[in-house]
Amino acid sequence: MDRRRALELWRGFHVTVRDLPFGVLILAASFLPTLQNQGTQVGDLPGRPFDALAVAAIAVECLPLAVRRRWPVVCLALVSLGFAVDQLRGYHSLAGIALPIALVSVGAHLERGRRTTALVFSAAYVVLAVALYQVGNGAESVSEFVTFYLALAVLWGIGAGLRSSRIAEAERRRRVAEDTRAAERTRIARELHDVVTHHVTAMVVQAEAARYLTAVPDRLDQTLSAITDTGRRAITDLRHLLELLNPDHGTEPRTPTLGGLRTLVEQTRKAGQPVEFTEEGTPAESTGSADLVAYRVVQEALTNALKYAHGSRTSVAVHHGEREITVAVSTDGSSSRSGSPGGSGRGLAGLRERVDVLGGEFSAGQQEGGGFVVRARIPSGSRS
Repeated sequence: MDRRRALELWRGFHVTVRDLPFGVLILAASFLPTLQNQGTQVGDLPGRPFDALAVAAIAVECLPLAVRRRWPVVCLALVSLGFAVDQLRGYHSLAGIALPIALVSVGAHLERGRRTTALVFSAAYVVLAVALYQVGNGAESVSEFVTFYLALAVLWGIGAGLRSSRIAEAERRRRVAEDTRAAERTRIARELHDVVTHHVTAMVVQAEAARYLTAVPDRLDQTLSAITDTGRRAITDLRHLLELLNPDHGTEPRTPTLGGLRTLVEQTRKAGQPVEFTEEGTPAESTGSADLVAYRVVQEALTNALKYAHGSRTSVAVHHGEREITVAVSTDGSSSRSGSPGGSGRGLAGLRERVDVLGGEFSAGQQEGGGFVVRARIPSGSRS
């Protein structure tokens, strides 16, 4: 835990502060007696002891590495200046390794003017190479200068490759985030469809029935009370669904489970739909999303029965197995409208997708003798 906390604290510092120690380390190593005159050497100039100018040149080479990510071009310009003095004076210090680091940083972090920077740096190198060739009296061949330039170009290319990889990774993360948001919107849309359609359908059916009960005050009062209860349940379910959209909500939103099926069936009965409910087996302790999907299957099937086969006998059968939950909801063909689920089919299509995600089976269609039946087999995992 202490290590993680220290890492988080370090990452909280500004990028310049985090890059500075690297440059300071190279600066300190450059003055070690055993490493003096052991650095990069371009040209054939003899080495010389460090003096005040050497100290300044090494500092200019190393310390700008602190801004190699924030101002990569500034870093490269200063490091190149220090490197030129280092080579022309024959110090050949260890600080010369700052130039490859600066080049990789420019290739990786420079966003604009990349081509111009490459041309300017190349021109500056040509000037340095000519100066070193003349000072060294042509002792080093031109091919050696060209080879060193190609090595620098490779370092730039490495940085450019790192930049491309970073951009590709950012794009991949963006696509993943968009896909995740789209999937979440789809899931919430399904939940809203299931909740709103069922409750509103029940309220509409009950309200339609209430118009014919004005002469029976007791039954009218019961129907209006049922409409009120349904509306309250709809508001409660919608409130919990909206909690999914609240990023500051710290607790898990309540989701219906198979334990609420009896309430669901009773609500449908109050809306005037005769429902027979049977439940076999014992629910497993942990079913993951299976119980919610099973609940939604029953809810959608009862909603369709209310809308398109109102008054027809409906049967709901739920069986809890060791590894799966099976659901069957059937509606008799006694009603002239019970032959088809009607509607846009969005609800049934959504249920099919939910069941398929869990590796189950889903079917909905006409049954022999008339009517409509919805069946689902939903894997729920092994019992503990």
